[in-house]
Amino acid sequence: MPEFTVDATRLDPYKNFKFRVKWENRYVAGISRVSPLRRSTDVVKYRSGGDPSSSRKSPGRTEYDPVVLERGVTHDTDFEAWANKVHDFGAGLGSEISLKDFRKDVVLEFYNEAGQLALAYKIYRCWVSEYVALSELDASQSGVAIQSITLQNEGWERDLSVPEPAPPSFNAP
Repeated sequence: MPEFTVDATRLDPYKNFKFRVKWENRYVAGISRVSPLRRSTDVVKYRSGGDPSSSRKSPGRTEYDPVVLERGVTHDTDFEAWANKVHDFGAGLGSEISLKDFRKDVVLEFYNEAGQLALAYKIYRCWVSEYVALSELDASQSGVAIQSITLQNEGWERDLSVPEPAPPSFNAP
């Protein structure tokens, strides 16, 4: 079976540098890095007294790793506003947490080299467990100041409604 069904002549996998993130049906500005989508399932070992000396194994509880989003520091307040729903220092005693809307579903869109949507993943019931407002500053280095959020989530799945894109047609001059 070919690796690509629509463009069976394609041999190389997708590159990892064209992606966008959105929540609440709008794209989030400037995301430059997303950690891997990773899940792991515990192994439950068991055996009966009359079984051979080896154990039987079955799947146990599945856990989804947090997802980290990074971007350069700008005046966009999306990261901070979401992090403040989990803990807003200035909100006053007893109202630091907004239990009403601190969770969001997030969509990670992945594009091919031609800018066509190739894959999408839905990440469910996310909330911010860590917010880095400003990365380490170092006057002896050159680089971009980075902010990040760590999203706890309750699972993710590939959006199967996103089809493999057809190869773009090029018009020769």
